[in-house]
Amino acid sequence: MPDRPENTASQSDAGKRQAEHYDRILSDYDRHYYDEQSQAYREEFILGPVLEGCDLSGCQVADLASGSGHTSLALMRKFPAIRMTGFDISPSACEKYRLEVGRPCYELDLTVGPQGTEVFDAAIIMGGLHHCSTNLPATLATVARMIKPGGHFFMFEPNKEYFLQWARRLWYGMDTYFEADTEDGLSHGNLLQLAAGQFSCKRVRYFGGPAFFLVYNSLVFRVPHGWKPNLSPPLMLMERLYNKLPGGLLFTSFTAHWVRT
Repeated sequence: MPDRPENTASQSDAGKRQAEHYDRILSDYDRHYYDEQSQAYREEFILGPVLEGCDLSGCQVADLASGSGHTSLALMRKFPAIRMTGFDISPSACEKYRLEVGRPCYELDLTVGPQGTEVFDAAIIMGGLHHCSTNLPATLATVARMIKPGGHFFMFEPNKEYFLQWARRLWYGMDTYFEADTEDGLSHGNLLQLAAGQFSCKRVRYFGGPAFFLVYNSLVFRVPHGWKPNLSPPLMLMERLYNKLPGGLLFTSFTAHWVRT
């Protein structure tokens, strides 16, 4: 059983900005990213692929940048007796996680790290590492301390090698749903180099086409909820075809499965 994390509320200046930003957008974020269509996208193209071949039944799993707990709930439905613990930089998200998931959730700035001795069988982060772009080495060191040797680390993040990365950076600077100074796309290769000696990569997959933008990211593209049930079926079909393309340059995102060394 992991020890209770100590002093998890310690935050960097960048972390404080992220916490305040996420508190502001939390209700809009949950409404768009966890409706029926976005949940179906997450299951088929994100959670399903990143967890392929893994049985986390009975495991202690840390949900990092957990938000309101939707990833934890999905894992609890998928794996019997899994024991989830949430961690998020936002106090509002932690409070909502405890209410929705019924499991502990602690405030944590991953760039600073907890001072406790908690060790988990696995950790998962869905779009959270790129919010720590101001100090990725410290972030990865924090995650490494939280996972036992041989344990698993699952991630989903924006791909910095995407050919429209320049447009993403421009959008980050213009759109109030982003905190441009503290988030950026990530290069999986560079990320793995930073984690050398702490993790090895078991699998990386690149994905993200039409449905990623207009179904999953309906918040960012201001797609009305009423449109999504009609838009989703053809866009999901296009997404399945698009994701068969080779390489990583054409894809906005990646999932990866790492193992703690």
